[in-house]
Amino acid sequence: MHYITAGESHGPQLTGIIEGIPAGLTINVEKINQALISRQGGYGRGNRQKIEHDQVEIVGGLRHGVTLGSPIALSIKNRDHAHWSEIMNPISPATPVNTVRRVEHPRPGHADLVGGMKYRHRDLRNVLERSSARETAIRVAIGNICEQLLAALDIHIIGYVQQVGSVKINADVSQKLTVPQIKRQVESNDLRILNHDKVSLIHDLIDQTKRKGDTLGGIIQVIVENVPAGLGSYVSWNTKLDAKLAGAVMGVNAIKGVSFGDGFNDAENLGSQVMDEISYDSTNGFSRLTNHLGGFEGGMTNGMPIIINAAMKPIPTLYKPLQTVDINTKEPLKANVERSDTTAIVPASIVVENVVAIELAKAITDTFESSNIKRLKAEINRYRQELVEY
Repeated sequence: MHYITAGESHGPQLTGIIEGIPAGLTINVEKINQALISRQGGYGRGNRQKIEHDQVEIVGGLRHGVTLGSPIALSIKNRDHAHWSEIMNPISPATPVNTVRRVEHPRPGHADLVGGMKYRHRDLRNVLERSSARETAIRVAIGNICEQLLAALDIHIIGYVQQVGSVKINADVSQKLTVPQIKRQVESNDLRILNHDKVSLIHDLIDQTKRKGDTLGGIIQVIVENVPAGLGSYVSWNTKLDAKLAGAVMGVNAIKGVSFGDGFNDAENLGSQVMDEISYDSTNGFSRLTNHLGGFEGGMTNGMPIIINAAMKPIPTLYKPLQTVDINTKEPLKANVERSDTTAIVPASIVVENVVAIELAKAITDTFESSNIKRLKAEINRYRQELVEY
């Protein structure tokens, strides 16, 4: 299974193609659109979200709402393109009129300068239009199709916020809740956090940061339940599934760190405190007494819930911009200011959840015969029984 996306932030639309989804899977388009709405929400978002009302259009790979096994093509219109139709016209030649929004003052922390240097762009808008996190909308649409595939296989996933700026949420709570329970709790507030008593505190932090013209990052956690043991492999470095998941999460805009389970805390603990002891019963087979390693051993799933943590840096577009250098005159000045958010930690939790779903769906369809969803279900059920009987 593989996918590709195309499109610019203020271009006509975002486009995605995913190949490898089994035939016979009923797709609920409203669930995709609900995920897109969730991605646009969250406290601390900017005015762009008041313009865009993302809706997916599926233009290939489905018939009567059921997958055909062929590539699925999706698109999301950019409503804000109406205000940029001349500047971002894909076809018409450049003129003094349609190049008035040139970007020549790169933002520290963004792709602007390095992208311009690499691709020899003198207008850095050519960089920021594609490097913008707007592209993640189409990845959420693709990821939700993968989530629906995982749900059909009784595998369930949730992404939510564990920390905003310096405010940490109680991480222990999630260990006692199922994915559906976590989902209900985090969807009942606009921060996607478990501890509702910290909502006001974090709102105040975001408001204060906005008034200062600054931005905030945070930490996201993704939990996946009922993943069978043995996905991935130890035989080569590039077959390790945790490595592939880490790469997919790092591919999300502004993510600067990824860990599994207790993550970096394991570095300061003893081995006896970190390793998950093994137990067995005849009904369920082998399991672990704890889950410090986040569901992975040797690059393979071990049957415990997958726990992934992602650290997101603050957004680099500041309304009180930092120093930069004009790429033409080489004079120091203030960085370019684009419309942005105070924090995008809430939508990032949706995006990270969905890229994890994509990578897990890929691992499953690569491991099992997956031309048809009924055949795939039968294969996984047989495999699960084989694991119990090992």
